[in-house]
Amino acid sequence: MASWEANTAHHDDEAAMVERARNGDAEAFENLYRQHRDRIYGLVWRLCGGDKALAEDLLQESFVRAWQKLDSFKGKSLFGTWLHRLSVNVALSDRRSRMRYLERETALEGAAERGATGDKDVYAGLRMDLEQAIARLPERARTVLVLYDIEGYSHAEIAETAGMAVGSSKAQLHRARNLVRKELEK
Repeated sequence: MASWEANTAHHDDEAAMVERARNGDAEAFENLYRQHRDRIYGLVWRLCGGDKALAEDLLQESFVRAWQKLDSFKGKSLFGTWLHRLSVNVALSDRRSRMRYLERETALEGAAERGATGDKDVYAGLRMDLEQAIARLPERARTVLVLYDIEGYSHAEIAETAGMAVGSSKAQLHRARNLVRKELEK
């Protein structure tokens, strides 16, 4: 069987599973969960700076939302693409919520952006790999870097999803790359 035939068969099977899940078949949705959980976990883990507990919460929230919104999936894209976008929205919504809470509960110093991983020198003295460097980025810079360099979003898509200007997305990407480069040179 040719590769494109295998892909077509997989997509047809997935479309059938989505339809069964849409009709209330929990087992079909569980199969969709098993197929996509690792990729979605990796995405939300990177977006939340490597916080495993938060990534688990966001993974679960993404699939709860997917179940609730399954009727809104029209099949114009692959289910995985739709789920990916929904998961990015869940992670960004969570970040906005956490930031609002922090702004109410803590006085932010100047315009400095608070990192989701807490104190900036948690990893001081340790040799950092790429994932650790990404995790230490300020949230907006990390979001743009993950969505652009790792997930393949365009700046226009990032701007729309994250609620920022295209120019801000480009500036944050430049900032993120520079910060990662500096961390890796240490």
